[in-house]
Amino acid sequence: MNVDVVLGLQWGDEGKGKIVDYLASQYPVIARFQGGPNAGHSLHFDKSAYILHSVPSGIFRENTQNLVGNGMVIDPIIFEKECRALENVGIPVKDRLMISKRAHLILPTHRIIDAASEHAKGASKIGSTLKGIGPTYMDKTGRNGLRAGDILAPDFTDRFHALKSKHLVFLKQFDYPFCAEEEEEAWFKAIDYMRGFQLIQAEYYINDCLSQGKRVLAEGAQGALLDIDFGTYPFVTSSSTTCAGACAGLGFPPSKIDRVYGIFKAYCTRVGSGPFPTELFDKDGEALRDQGKEFGSTTGRARRTGWLDIVALKYAITLNGVTDLIMMKSDVLDGFDTVKAAVSYDINGRDTQCFPYDAHVPVTPIYKEFKGWDKDLSVIRKEEELPAEFLTFVRFIEESVGLPIKILSVGPDREQTLVREIFNYGQSY
Repeated sequence: MNVDVVLGLQWGDEGKGKIVDYLASQYPVIARFQGGPNAGHSLHFDKSAYILHSVPSGIFRENTQNLVGNGMVIDPIIFEKECRALENVGIPVKDRLMISKRAHLILPTHRIIDAASEHAKGASKIGSTLKGIGPTYMDKTGRNGLRAGDILAPDFTDRFHALKSKHLVFLKQFDYPFCAEEEEEAWFKAIDYMRGFQLIQAEYYINDCLSQGKRVLAEGAQGALLDIDFGTYPFVTSSSTTCAGACAGLGFPPSKIDRVYGIFKAYCTRVGSGPFPTELFDKDGEALRDQGKEFGSTTGRARRTGWLDIVALKYAITLNGVTDLIMMKSDVLDGFDTVKAAVSYDINGRDTQCFPYDAHVPVTPIYKEFKGWDKDLSVIRKEEELPAEFLTFVRFIEESVGLPIKILSVGPDREQTLVREIFNYGQSY
């Protein structure tokens, strides 16, 4: 069992990028297994901030090989821009990053379809990032897509135009203005740039690493509550964001999974439409947004904010077989007189701890309240210095979900990470 998985337990934006960067020195291989440029993983170190969309968060670590897995979708234009920005700060991206030949490509017309489809939904729109993710996965499952390995084929341009023609026929159903050729030149230039990377059959590479005893860290994007099957459908992403998606998105067997690191914020956020039981519309919600700088790293949109939802957290833990919890943005709760956590739901007059199947059912959260603390968590570097009120909150979460919180993040920088005494890499609680 040589694969550890890092994934989000909420609606994304939990802080997975920071944790992958923090853990990366322990792993010779870091691999993204799903999603695409709809993700935005933020990393802060050496007084600089970096946002990664398609590149794995281990790219800043020397002696670490990074992999874009087959479960991902790649926008060549965004990918080139991201990689060149890394090269400009001295990162040898082409030496540290490989691409699965089986990863699918986002065409300019995929983005147009995404925008046209979202526009047609009107008030029922799901809040797409408009990056072409959904339409690309549609072509993948419909067996029409172009894959990264296809860029090496002599007839690649013909394949591109054949798929583009299908898209133009599909777009006729929408009353939506567009120019299909607007980004084509930049797209093909980006394809030329991609040809400079190692394009591999990553399933062989991953399993060869495992047979040699090398440890692999599988990095997820978005969060479990956005999973195509188990999330708040239809307000979800188009890929499997759960632990099972790591196997399908990289090509290794489930028996190889060891630790599953579940990442969650000390409160909740969501971007776009969809149910959000603990959402706040008052000054507390505004304070969470302002103090947490809750604006999307991909879209720039203001995130919806709310108290921690333990019902949803337990559901996500169950789906993923989480072994270790990591709580992010603990410091954002500084200064609140009262901190809350939802412990159950009232659904049609019935108290339940089950996360509902129906995304449209009205849910009223039932809260437990905790006394706030007056210490600045962001300057604390030792667990014993944490305020008693905060530790009461932490222990309640642990007791509620039956798992230890092994890392507490108290700020965006690497050094603002408290590894608790109960935590040892690869060891049980």
